[in-house]
Amino acid sequence: MEEATKKEQNTKFEILPILRDRYSPRTFSSTPISETELRTLFEAGRWAPSSYNRQPWIVIWGIKGSKTYERIFNCLSNFNQSWANNAPVLLLNAYKKTTEEGKENFHALHDLGLFMGNITAQSQHLGIALHQMAGVKYQKAKKEFNFPEEYHVATAVALGYYGGDPQKLPEDLREEENPDNRTRLMQREFTFNGDFNNETGLYSSNQETVLTD
Repeated sequence: MEEATKKEQNTKFEILPILRDRYSPRTFSSTPISETELRTLFEAGRWAPSSYNRQPWIVIWGIKGSKTYERIFNCLSNFNQSWANNAPVLLLNAYKKTTEEGKENFHALHDLGLFMGNITAQSQHLGIALHQMAGVKYQKAKKEFNFPEEYHVATAVALGYYGGDPQKLPEDLREEENPDNRTRLMQREFTFNGDFNNETGLYSSNQETVLTD
């Protein structure tokens, strides 16, 4: 946890430390993650809200050294494979695209996000870091892990305790490993107390209230 909290982020409002101090590393401590610790994270995810309580999420998990870990790793994009083998654990996340009636579940991806939000907060509480990845060969993963047609493989996650040596990363990724380099959009760019304004960074003239960042 020491690596994650070495510098407090300059948030504009006071927020929970587990949200403020979180970042997504590509290097991890060599400290192993136990199945009990993983089950604790999954339990946190289990209690996430979901539309009609459908809980459409599915997780495939593998601990480094296992066959499942290698199978997940082989489904990552080439870019993510260049660093993800630093992680003690890999996850593959999928969701069920349809409802019990066979209709499209428009909220399933949102619900998977809430599930991972719970896991992310619980992980940070335990000093465990997550790096979530969009770069997944999802069709290959779907076939590899025998998902039925109504499921979609969405993301992968590298997971481990904070730490590790950035010098083990490809050179072009080492600078990105510094958590102090994180940036975020200002609130004025994505919150609107009135009509949406597509001119990034400008407030709509129909806004009722304006708070400066």
